[in-house]
Amino acid sequence: MRAARRSLRRRRARRRTALAVGCVLALGVLGTAGYTALRPTLAGQADDASLQARPVAPPLTGSPAPTPSPTPTPPASTPPPAADAPPSSAPPQIVERGSGDFTSATASGGRVGSGGTLRRYRVEVEDGIGIDPNGAAAAVQAVLADPRSWTTDKRDSFQLVSSGSYDFTVKIASPGTADAICATGGLDTRGEVNCDVGKQVVVNSKRWLTGSPEFDGPLADYRALIINHEVGHRIGHGHETCPGKGKPAPAMMQQIYGLKGCTANAWPYDANGSYLSGPSVP
Repeated sequence: MRAARRSLRRRRARRRTALAVGCVLALGVLGTAGYTALRPTLAGQADDASLQARPVAPPLTGSPAPTPSPTPTPPASTPPPAADAPPSSAPPQIVERGSGDFTSATASGGRVGSGGTLRRYRVEVEDGIGIDPNGAAAAVQAVLADPRSWTTDKRDSFQLVSSGSYDFTVKIASPGTADAICATGGLDTRGEVNCDVGKQVVVNSKRWLTGSPEFDGPLADYRALIINHEVGHRIGHGHETCPGKGKPAPAMMQQIYGLKGCTANAWPYDANGSYLSGPSVP
């Protein structure tokens, strides 16, 4: 019985040995073929792994590594450039000789001044010289209504009219036309100055538009001087001259010919009602 068991164990051992040898041989064959077949895949994985692990080479000196550009931000809306400062006014165009025809201002006003003789006047502007008749009438009226003008003497008052009877006209005319009108009274105005002739206060448009190089005040003040001076003649005042260095030039002084040491002044009276006089000129 024991002999039979030992014989069985020996047979089983031989079978296990034979099976092991066969497996070893089979694995040898399969191992060679399998490695050959799998090599491309394994090699590819190894290459990818080496690329992923490879350190980035430092940049060359003087050639900085590029940095990603940030996503550009749309520019904020740029405000329009500030409007340029208005250019200085171009010199007014002086028409040397207008049409010779005049347009009367349609504006009229109340009496200014409380006493004396009422003098009605109208304003006319020569056509084609670029001056608005109603604008000119408003400027003349403002001058004669100013308390520094001739109404302070209580002997004269004024009223702007557009129709009906009148005592004199204020005519604004081109230099050529002004010369022609002034010449009817024997005056030589040489295309430069104003005059009072007949029933007319004649204002040279060149002076109205540009002032005088001798008068350093505002143009509005020089226009006031023109009106005060010529209306002054109208109501009986003659020429005066400078009363002393540094003093206001009289409104009846021909300031366009020089101030002779006085300061430019447009008004017959000062703010206190005192007459700004000077020595009479024969």
